[in-house]
Amino acid sequence: MESPSRRDVFRWGAVTVVGVILGYAAVLLANARHFYTDDTESQYTGLWVGLGRALRAGEFPVLWPEQWMSGNNTMDDAGLFNPPQLLIDLIAPSFDNMAVYATLVKLVFSIIAALGVYRICLAYGGRPAWSAVAGVAFPLSGFFLFFDEASWMTALTGTAWLVHAWASSVRYVRGTGGPIPVFVFLYLTISTQYIFPALEAALMLVAVAVGEMISSGRAPGGSWKSWASWRFWLLSWAPIGRLAAVALCAGLAGLLTFLPSMLSAKVTWRGTAQINNDQFLTIPWSESLNASLPSTLPAFTSWWGYVQPLPVTYIAWFLIPALAFIDWDRARSAWKELSSVALFAIIMLMWSAGPGSIGPLRWPVRLLPMLAIALLVLVCVLLGRFGSFRNWRARGIASLVLILALWVRSFSADPHNWIRHVLAAGLVIAVGAGVLWLMNRKGVAAACALVIAAMFPIAFWQVEAAQPTPMSYNMPTNRSEAMRAFPDFPGTTIQLADRGLVQPGDKSLEGAYSALVFGNYAKSLELDYVNGYTPTGHFYFGELLCMRWDSSVCPDAYKRLFTPEASTGRPLVDLMKLDRVVLQRALFPDVRNQAAPEGWTWVDLPGQDRFIWVLERENGLTSTVNGRVSAEKNVTATSLSETDTTSRVRVSSASGGQVVFARLGWPGYRATLNGQPVPIKTVAKSFVAVDVPAGTQNAELVLTWRPPGWKIGIATAATGLAGLAVLQWLYIRSRRRAGETAADEPSGEPERELAGSVS
Repeated sequence: MESPSRRDVFRWGAVTVVGVILGYAAVLLANARHFYTDDTESQYTGLWVGLGRALRAGEFPVLWPEQWMSGNNTMDDAGLFNPPQLLIDLIAPSFDNMAVYATLVKLVFSIIAALGVYRICLAYGGRPAWSAVAGVAFPLSGFFLFFDEASWMTALTGTAWLVHAWASSVRYVRGTGGPIPVFVFLYLTISTQYIFPALEAALMLVAVAVGEMISSGRAPGGSWKSWASWRFWLLSWAPIGRLAAVALCAGLAGLLTFLPSMLSAKVTWRGTAQINNDQFLTIPWSESLNASLPSTLPAFTSWWGYVQPLPVTYIAWFLIPALAFIDWDRARSAWKELSSVALFAIIMLMWSAGPGSIGPLRWPVRLLPMLAIALLVLVCVLLGRFGSFRNWRARGIASLVLILALWVRSFSADPHNWIRHVLAAGLVIAVGAGVLWLMNRKGVAAACALVIAAMFPIAFWQVEAAQPTPMSYNMPTNRSEAMRAFPDFPGTTIQLADRGLVQPGDKSLEGAYSALVFGNYAKSLELDYVNGYTPTGHFYFGELLCMRWDSSVCPDAYKRLFTPEASTGRPLVDLMKLDRVVLQRALFPDVRNQAAPEGWTWVDLPGQDRFIWVLERENGLTSTVNGRVSAEKNVTATSLSETDTTSRVRVSSASGGQVVFARLGWPGYRATLNGQPVPIKTVAKSFVAVDVPAGTQNAELVLTWRPPGWKIGIATAATGLAGLAVLQWLYIRSRRRAGETAADEPSGEPERELAGSVS
């Protein structure tokens, strides 16, 4: 098999980049906010601003105590140990329009992802032109475009690094690349702090290893008693062993990313180890394979009922019809070489159909981008190597039959839009005919250019047809405008509200977003709110205030907030050292008719009082008084110093007592009294507390928090890096030996004669 020239590889790589940019332009023409919706606007951009501000202040923001359930950044999708993500955070505060910034960031990662798919195709012998087709098609595939790119940022970044890890792994096993790229891309995949890319990478490595074993036919030969046979067998398996070793090193380096969440799982919503199949966001196989009709609206259970408003199972318009133009007799010769791709596709297809949840892993629909990658690589590599026009009439009929099958599947799932499906089928037929004509008259390059060009109007049509998108919060894009419109609330604020009560017409800066925060909106406003976005919330704190992932609460939250806690006699509002309570009028319509709680007063805010009632403390801010000490029982406690992770307090107690801190009881806290360890406990399973022994006089109590397992994580990271150094040394040595061997061998005509005599 002839390798493509470097010129062709770079030229079609540039085509891939331009194709992704044009695809983004088409999507933005249909919806300028497409890449700033759902979790991107409610979670990620606010988190970027908050992390960036902390980093610029010289802090490494592992913990924000005042944000309580959403303040443990080692638990959620912060990517604290991922260098590219830290760069995104650092830049974020400099941008005012977060929709523009999110779109630019996602464009960069979509280009990275597209080039990764392009590299995978080349690694499996794909032709550059068809490899570029696969690269451009992937960012425009249904689920990736409408969910990962539009909303779930860590899924986008994790996938972008994963595809490069895949290509680099194949090159490393086959001896055309070294261990460092594999290690780097695997580490970046893991350290996005999103579990799905990490597990997908592990399954990818298994598929690559199995596929390469099948492809090379590695097996012991001769007698098992022969040392030569054993040596041959061990040497033949060495590439797989090296891949496993570098994967292990990357896993060790990235272990710190997930150790804190693993060791804290028992206090979170995701602490279950059960396996369930509730059918929510699980994809029937028939829908997963309906990949080439742009109008498809699949049928499965989601937030929007059974028939979906978005074409999430769509992959590429040419994918299924093009199967008719592959010479399958010739393609069978490459089945071993491509077996790893096929195995990965089968794994993803099976998992996407269920079970619905495996412990903290839920919603198998998330696997659809992996299925899209595998199928695009398979089909585009086969088209480039084994595409055929022989018996073109029969192949054309077969292609029409495949398109008819796609139409029937789409009609079955969504019969009300049958005319739309007919138009989509006609579009696929017409463009496919044009591609065949160009292939015959102008060659592969022109045909592939048309395949790519057809993707852009399809993307525009799909996004435009989905408007108004059901995923948008419609949060403000400009931070400066939002900050001017929002009340200036100093100190620490908690909001008691339910996002579901915000009417569609009020989701604007002129409406509810001038007074209410949901998700991480407060971080974008640079305000200190308890409220934030948390995928893995603290179970017990959530139960105390019936607070959900987006910080919405139930109508009973106000009563709970001001009810005294049994052991301390202090209400939660005091134990949390809150300065202000914001109440949504729609959730508490009559609360202003009641007297303010003792020590609190109602505050009028002309303009914002259409949506909120506000309670503030009569005596000013309490969050700035005596550090984070929130309750003392038979103890006098005076704060000496405070950081986000450490409280230093001078304590005295004649008869013994307890100090309660305004800190959420995440695993990882330690305490010392005059340098001696003392036990930690929690009040209401939520508030960190320390018992002070009798007879204590002016002792220094130091309460510190570190991510659970951080010492183990640092040690494993050092081990992983040391292992990588050894693997790189072995790789360099093997390359040097190979070069010396090649230099010693005869060249030219005598070598050809020798080869002929051996054959």
